[in-house]
Amino acid sequence: MSRINKLLPQAALLAMATLLSACQGGGVYQGVPVNSSVGSSTNIASLTSVIESNPSDANAYSTRGIAYGQAGKLDLAIEDFNQALQLNPRSYQTYANRALVYRRLGQNDLAVSDYTRAINIKPDYDVAYIGRGNIYRQQGNLNAALTDFNSVIARDSSDAKAFYNRGLIYQGQNQHAQAIEDFATAIGLNPKASAPYIARGISYLAVNDPSAAFSDLSMAVNLDRDSSVAWANRGLALEMQGNAKDARRNFTRALTLDNSNQIAREGLRRVGG
Repeated sequence: MSRINKLLPQAALLAMATLLSACQGGGVYQGVPVNSSVGSSTNIASLTSVIESNPSDANAYSTRGIAYGQAGKLDLAIEDFNQALQLNPRSYQTYANRALVYRRLGQNDLAVSDYTRAINIKPDYDVAYIGRGNIYRQQGNLNAALTDFNSVIARDSSDAKAFYNRGLIYQGQNQHAQAIEDFATAIGLNPKASAPYIARGISYLAVNDPSAAFSDLSMAVNLDRDSSVAWANRGLALEMQGNAKDARRNFTRALTLDNSNQIAREGLRRVGG
């Protein structure tokens, strides 16, 4: 058991890295419905026609910027957001969208600056607080991150993302009771998201409750069959319960999805994979 417990910090790191990747990747912009057609060449051409007809329309530039971002054309997205802000420097949504592109480009200082501009324009803009808080958390500036997440929670207790991200900070500080409580709130507010189940499952493993962990991680793999982190940690929960056969199956599934998953690789060595 002690050997298994030594793997838990790495399990948490793997989960947090995966969940952060999900948050930043995929071209999904805050406040914009997920739609694979948004970044299509047809949609971009249509938006370009709108801009050509009315070159002073800030919203058209901002909307095309979102489309470019969805298409992975990040430099063009930045150009359009810049033009939109020249035409309407009070558009806090455009600052937040440009910040997200800067995050995808790895330019976090510029992203923080844009999120802060959005907040200065609209002090209750939760999207910007959560975006900025995530960057602070990645940078290890946990006090600043907690301040941003707590600000959202104090204003609007129905925002699942704020509770989830605050829970990740508590988890990273080994304050698993607080983390579990925040993940539970996030799950209650958005029960269809797999990430809080994974995170809470890892905290349950850390407090030596493999039964509760298995329940959460089972829900996670039902919601996201392609999560290597969920499968690996579910295998760990099964191993801790003495079910080596099913643990082996879960570790194997995790490695099939991600051959670099060290939790699964070490697990298979222990259970005889």
